[in-house]
Amino acid sequence: MKSWSSVAIPPLQKSFRMPPLRIFDTAAARISDVEVKSLYRMYVCGITPYDATHLGHAATYLTFDLINRYLRATGAQVNYVQNITDIDDPLLERAQRDGIDWKDLAHQQIDLFRSDMEHLRVIPPAHYIGAVEAIPLVIEAIADLNDQSSIYKVDTDYYFSVHKDDRFGARSHLSQKEMLSIFSERGGDPLREGKKDPLDCLAWMSQRPNEPGWDSSLGLGRPGWHIECTAIALKYLDPADLEETLIDIQGGGSDLVFPHHEMCASQARVITGKELAATYVHAGMIGLDGEKMSKSKGNLVFVSRLVASGTDPMAIRWALMSDHYRSNRMWSDELLHKAEVELAQVRKALHHVEVAETEAVIKEIIRALSDDLDTPKVLSTLIDWSAATLSGEQGGSSQQLLNSLDALLGLKL
Repeated sequence: MKSWSSVAIPPLQKSFRMPPLRIFDTAAARISDVEVKSLYRMYVCGITPYDATHLGHAATYLTFDLINRYLRATGAQVNYVQNITDIDDPLLERAQRDGIDWKDLAHQQIDLFRSDMEHLRVIPPAHYIGAVEAIPLVIEAIADLNDQSSIYKVDTDYYFSVHKDDRFGARSHLSQKEMLSIFSERGGDPLREGKKDPLDCLAWMSQRPNEPGWDSSLGLGRPGWHIECTAIALKYLDPADLEETLIDIQGGGSDLVFPHHEMCASQARVITGKELAATYVHAGMIGLDGEKMSKSKGNLVFVSRLVASGTDPMAIRWALMSDHYRSNRMWSDELLHKAEVELAQVRKALHHVEVAETEAVIKEIIRALSDDLDTPKVLSTLIDWSAATLSGEQGGSSQQLLNSLDALLGLKL
């Protein structure tokens, strides 16, 4: 599937030292150093294309855009892969509700998502893979799981035995009771009769009446949610044989910790004998009016609508960076207005003929980003610098800072 347009990234001045990135690893439950490498493999779970792109999506993809930019600034390459779940129950349900063909709805929403990512200047993935095009990979992955005696049949569907992975639960750190509750809320079927364990997840679902299906050795049907990402990651991230883990970073929103990322990691480990990711990174949720922003609550704020109303996409980036990426936070008109005011002040300072000293500012930005993406500290540093410039301080280079903000933060000012 076609990704979106590439983003030009100015080179960071070589005199700036890039310390190792320290990031919170969900599986380790602590902030850890990301190993220094020349090539990183990063997989970030994409959208289900029926409500794109709300600010919860945007916050997640901006988080991994910052990681991508930081790792590239160290001189490393990043093989970034993202999927798109272009066949799933919510998509089919929305298409039926709106009286539109599910394929047309998916294509419309994917195009909108691409446009939103371009507006926000998110670096595109090297491989942008739809679940439908990955069905042959899914079938291969299920066959590999079956070779490990971890696939079984319930009626005409096929399930993955999660406890075939002796580390199941080690990434999410949840009790059995917590897992069962969340599994039920997030697409699981713990009460289905015939399953060996309530937490076993669907790998292949036989075709239901009036729903699409694809022919396979498993019969006519479609993939389960979790196996799609496992299969895509194993194919497109080209895991290295000599490394302890298959990839470097597995990421998404915090609502994917369980069951999705736990299931993906278990499937990958059963297939390969290795842990899927060295680091599991998750972004917090965005809320509105005191509640989590979600499709079911009908309180979504969309990037495309903000941009259509005249909002500067850079102000959206700024607003989403004003709180820490791991925090669950609220969106409001006041937050956006504050971002617009602060961004205007920084822009004004950057276009002064003489500006305050910039090298120390860039070093502080790098230091803050290296420390678990401390963007509130970054923005505070920029506001202080702009105030110093507007008060008449000199000795810096506006172009040097402009290039650094573009390269590290994705802010085109």
